[in-house]
Amino acid sequence: MYKYLFGPVPSRRLGMSLGVDLVPLKVCSLDCVYCEVGKTTKLTIDRKEYIPYSVIVQELTHYFENNPDPDYITFSGSGEPTLNIRIGDVINFIKQHRPNIPVAVLTNGTLLYDDEVKKELMAADLVLPSLDAATPDVFEKINRPTSTLDFGKYLQGLVDFAQQFTGKIWLEVFILPDYNDSSEEIARMGKIIQRIKSESVQINTLDRPGTETNLRGATKKELQQVVDLLNLDNVEIIAKAPQRKNILSYRDDAETAILQTIARRPCTLEDIVQILGMHRSEINKYLDVLESEDKIVSVQQERGSFYKKS
Repeated sequence: MYKYLFGPVPSRRLGMSLGVDLVPLKVCSLDCVYCEVGKTTKLTIDRKEYIPYSVIVQELTHYFENNPDPDYITFSGSGEPTLNIRIGDVINFIKQHRPNIPVAVLTNGTLLYDDEVKKELMAADLVLPSLDAATPDVFEKINRPTSTLDFGKYLQGLVDFAQQFTGKIWLEVFILPDYNDSSEEIARMGKIIQRIKSESVQINTLDRPGTETNLRGATKKELQQVVDLLNLDNVEIIAKAPQRKNILSYRDDAETAILQTIARRPCTLEDIVQILGMHRSEINKYLDVLESEDKIVSVQQERGSFYKKS
């Protein structure tokens, strides 16, 4: 069992994706209201070697020697991966030992203004940054950034990085009703998106419970309205969770283990993590499918969202 690698995860965007976690739970520059990983416990833009490089490459070496190659190696997981100052070194290690495997970086994009971060990500094949707001007030409301993060600097960092990066950029826009879905905000966001010039703009919404209780995912109709308002050629609504079952890495044994665990007693995400020893990001992928198939339901209680069999 690896501590900082997880999966391969059935990713609806990246197929069979091996996750690499470079920061502890939950070190991030944002404390987004919708985050499925949970509340940010260390809100910062301070870059450090949060997880030692030597430990990460030791796990990667063991994985490469004992497992088939995944479709992607993806930096994501418990927080913002670009906060780890050795991310560039880990990407280079992967490229030296498995040059045939594309590397993806899931990032909130808030540190792309930093020249060192830009340089470290240049060896990646795909970067998936986020843009949830076009104005500072909405940014504060939905993303709840650290006080040391400048909104204008963050936006300019996205634009500048896109101009310099030679790989692919898939920009994710997370729509949350009553937070960032006004026609005025979407129109402003469209102008920023045009400046970023990414290969793809992927419209997403809430699948899992966030850190606040008064949230709901946007409906298909509402998401389509966003697409229509943006009026851009490269915009798509991300595929729904059930399509994960068609992915090679979807494991029936993992689904069964989660169902059997929940059948014994209702569990929170953290309970399932502790019982099964799986990474929370991996578990969330299976919970998406199980909820969409009405096999489980989530119930909000004082200690958080509990999952139980339908």
